[in-house]
Amino acid sequence: MFEVKPESMSTGKRGEVASDAGLQPINPVTVKVACSNCNLRELCMPMGLKADELDRIEEVVAVRRKVKRGGRLYSNGEKFSSLFAIRTGFFKTCITTEDGRNQVTGFQMAGEIIGLDGIVKEHHTCDAIALEDAEVCVMPFDRIEELSREVVSLQRHVHKIMSREIVREHGVMLLLGSMRAEERLAAFLLNLVQRLHARGFSQSELLLRMTREEIGSYLGLKLETVSRTFSKFVEDKIVEVKQRHVRILDTEALKLIVNNNQKSC
Repeated sequence: MFEVKPESMSTGKRGEVASDAGLQPINPVTVKVACSNCNLRELCMPMGLKADELDRIEEVVAVRRKVKRGGRLYSNGEKFSSLFAIRTGFFKTCITTEDGRNQVTGFQMAGEIIGLDGIVKEHHTCDAIALEDAEVCVMPFDRIEELSREVVSLQRHVHKIMSREIVREHGVMLLLGSMRAEERLAAFLLNLVQRLHARGFSQSELLLRMTREEIGSYLGLKLETVSRTFSKFVEDKIVEVKQRHVRILDTEALKLIVNNNQKSC
């Protein structure tokens, strides 16, 4: 419903939680990339590519870009030129509303593609900010379009990515339109741990890279409501929480909270 390199997204046993910081400029350092050697290849590239097709894609995905924690990968209004495959790190996308509020629209992790918002108007419609030091593979969109016409599996993969974004948007609409606070937070935690598990991490432990305020912004909840709901989950022995480290004690209880909403719809 929503939509790593392992050392970047650990559950707290390696590394430290990134503290909140002001926006920093993008680190301009770029390096050559080899998709064939990337441990996230199966997450962001189509399966079953022939050797020559992979070589051609590697020619397109020529560089990686490093983004410091708090830095912007791209900004609202910036001219669109590339998609980005997140290799390490964690991002949030957000917009500024007409009344000046900062609204989080999504969280993206390694193995996911970011930047699709810029395709329709050829300018980005949101800011993409790194929640920890990150590295992305730069995928020039005009080259991807050209190659997609020749490599059918790549074209299908791009379509799947776009479809996944549509499904994610529908999921967010469901959250904001019909779910209570407990249901929203339960769905968020289940989705996050599911995505991390697909990348080889624990099915029950996660380290939140975002603040509770950012979670609230995404889920349409006030900070106090997010904190109170976490406390209720702890009281009910559904989760354990130590700062940003969360351990899920009762996955079935979280699923039941979400499923009860879906049954009533």
